[in-house]
Amino acid sequence: MSLEGLEKEIICRDDEDCDAMVKSICICARRKNVIVIIYAVVSNHAHAAVLARKRDDALAFGNELKRNYSLKFKNKYGECKVLRHTKVDVQVIDDARYLRNVLTYIPRNAFDNGAKNLNDYKWTGFRAMFNSAKCEGRKVSSLTKREKETILRTGDDLSTVDWILNSNNELEPKSFCDFLYLEDAFHNDQSFFFRCLGTVSTAEMTQKSVLSPREMKTDEAFLKEMNDLAASWFDDKIRNLSSAKKARLLQHAYRTTKTSIPQLSRVFGLDRNEVSRLLGK
Repeated sequence: MSLEGLEKEIICRDDEDCDAMVKSICICARRKNVIVIIYAVVSNHAHAAVLARKRDDALAFGNELKRNYSLKFKNKYGECKVLRHTKVDVQVIDDARYLRNVLTYIPRNAFDNGAKNLNDYKWTGFRAMFNSAKCEGRKVSSLTKREKETILRTGDDLSTVDWILNSNNELEPKSFCDFLYLEDAFHNDQSFFFRCLGTVSTAEMTQKSVLSPREMKTDEAFLKEMNDLAASWFDDKIRNLSSAKKARLLQHAYRTTKTSIPQLSRVFGLDRNEVSRLLGK
């Protein structure tokens, strides 16, 4: 599951935001009955690999995460449009090699936020892997109602969860990630994981895991989506926009939806060569 901010907007502006996103991942996974294997939270997007009974359950988790974090973001910053047009992308993984690539690609996103090594970056599930140390801290199930609302920002009944908070009131990934499943994917061999980490192609994985799952819409549906976006951004229909505004919207559409240059040409009312030029193709 991938969640990206509007126009690569910074959706996690500080450690407090990253912490809130991790807690949202945990809470929303429980609400939608999926199991988190591993996750990564960086400034402008989040990824999570989950075990789900069906794709719709994983998609429901992604949409619930978007809704839940949007509320927290709005309450903190007073901004409500950052995730409004965000696409939640979900892809079913049914190949062992591809699974390993995904499970290494996700924590590798830590390097996008300047991490020198994975151990130094707090906002991924990597610390749950191959870690024989006992997970110690305060049990979430022992929190009072007020503590739960203050620390986790939820009113959910968490009396039966095994989650652990560390001394900074951050969730320990080992207490809610299925790290045994993850380790088994790498034959319980940490050196094998690091070999995979060093060989995974981030460009290929971005294309396969983030871009390709998006479904291409009909011209009619795509035009409606673009008109809605144009109304949100510029308070006008797409055909009435200036060339500069069309160019901005065009680049966003190409990056965040599954479309084609001919379809963009039809919907935006631009010559195909002009669309190609604006996209740098």
